[in-house]
Amino acid sequence: MSVLKFSLQSINHQELQQVIPFSSQQEALPFVCIVSNNTLTLTPTEQQINAQTPELVVLGDLSIEKLLTIIQQCQLESLTLTAINFRQNIYSYRFSIACNDLTVARSTLANLALTEKFEAAIIENAPKLSAPGVLVMDMDSTTIKIECIDEIAMLAGVGEQVAEVTELAMQGELDFAQSLHQRVATLANAPESILADVAKNIPLMEGLEILINVLKQHNWRIGIASGGFTYFAEHLQQLLALDDVSANVLEITNGVLTGKVLGKVVDAQAKADCLLALQQKYQVPANQTVAMGDGANDLVMMNAANLGVAFHAKPIVLKQADCAINIHGLDYLLHWLA
Repeated sequence: MSVLKFSLQSINHQELQQVIPFSSQQEALPFVCIVSNNTLTLTPTEQQINAQTPELVVLGDLSIEKLLTIIQQCQLESLTLTAINFRQNIYSYRFSIACNDLTVARSTLANLALTEKFEAAIIENAPKLSAPGVLVMDMDSTTIKIECIDEIAMLAGVGEQVAEVTELAMQGELDFAQSLHQRVATLANAPESILADVAKNIPLMEGLEILINVLKQHNWRIGIASGGFTYFAEHLQQLLALDDVSANVLEITNGVLTGKVLGKVVDAQAKADCLLALQQKYQVPANQTVAMGDGANDLVMMNAANLGVAFHAKPIVLKQADCAINIHGLDYLLHWLA
């Protein structure tokens, strides 16, 4: 395959997948990418790329103009296009990169993607979709679109005060266990039937079922680790054939909530422990582990995984995550996997 040269003026507003189509270029990969003198040059290379080299991953509908903005603002160097994937009817492009400070580059990209409303990631040693792995997700506002305790509280007539405490806990401004006990206490004397009312209408997050189905096809194990409640986590386990769930147990006596939680609270460390237990149970390598969540209580779990993914997350989580999904559904995780 010969060297490809493009005038940036002519391709700036085109999508990446229009400039470098999947079908015609896949066999020629990798391409060294050089931007200079208002020209984009793609040169085939036989150079072997180290698997540990950081990658920039973007979707095929990203404009060349935005790709160049990413390269410039994140101060990325030595770009080599190594792979083009087609997953769930969407193309994604993987570039090996070099940069002086990966942490700064990730932070810059996170802010840029959020502001400009596109999905992109800078990832080191990405887990492989084709090899068995473990994914553990938060439940409330991650695998489902609601915060269950807020929904229960609304039916119990204490919705506003509980929602305020939930938000503070998610932002990391309150101790999680303390906030959980505080919120559950307001539910005392509410009928157990309100749990069933919430469960029967529980809205699944976009892309959840697709993500689970595809991962299971590749022998991944999938669990939920939640600061929410077993009533809903176990409902999801049956519905989605999950491998494991861990959550808090609401005390119920004579069909009435007592306002107490039984046993140890599933806090941030307990979530991380769930991930490690699932990894060990199924003998999955540590570099094949992924954790995904949206709140401060998910950070320890995300740090324990090889890849920590912020999903529609709070600022404190976006700041510390390895990568993020800000706009689309959970199935976009498939593009962050190698």
